[in-house]
Amino acid sequence: MAAPLFDPCGAHRGGTYHRRMSLPVPPDHLPFTGDPDADRLIAADPLALLIGFALDQQVTVQKAFSGPLELQRRIGSLDAKTIATMDDERLDAAFRTPPALHRFPGNMAKRTRDLCAAIVADYGGDAARIWDDAADARDLYARLIALPGIGEMKAGSIVSLLGNRYGIKPAGWADVLPDHPTLGDVDSAEALAEYQAGKRARKAELRAQGQRA
Repeated sequence: MAAPLFDPCGAHRGGTYHRRMSLPVPPDHLPFTGDPDADRLIAADPLALLIGFALDQQVTVQKAFSGPLELQRRIGSLDAKTIATMDDERLDAAFRTPPALHRFPGNMAKRTRDLCAAIVADYGGDAARIWDDAADARDLYARLIALPGIGEMKAGSIVSLLGNRYGIKPAGWADVLPDHPTLGDVDSAEALAEYQAGKRARKAELRAQGQRA
């Protein structure tokens, strides 16, 4: 079902529109940032959600998933084709302008461009097609892993999130779920705090065992 072609935060987007998630009862927000506008954007916009996951490395969850809204504000739209074809210096500046969108703004500007380029090349710029067109859960997982910036752990988190919060459970969904807590289990600010505390504890345990955290 076609979705309204406007931002959840009120601003119209230019370029090629990508669908919002068209689901029975999609959440009105994902409690990942503490900023209501940012939380609504990542819940409503598939590309914003994927960019947030791509940025979720060596920064807090709050910082990573606030990035899509701030990027939209800085470049005027959040559209895969626009970002994929944007002038390198302009996109880099959007990530570096204080406050920088990430601890490693240059690397993450490139990662975001590569992610958007893959979505344009493989899904016509429509990020929702990654799950809408998946044959089953293993196909969905494979599609996610193939995206720049989305590795195995992130792919598992996205699969969990899509099922738990959006009701997207393709055949075999339970078989590809991670056996550990992920952002897909987070449904409140309190749950996010528990998730982050658990993640810190696991990393501390790994470091104590001499393993890379």
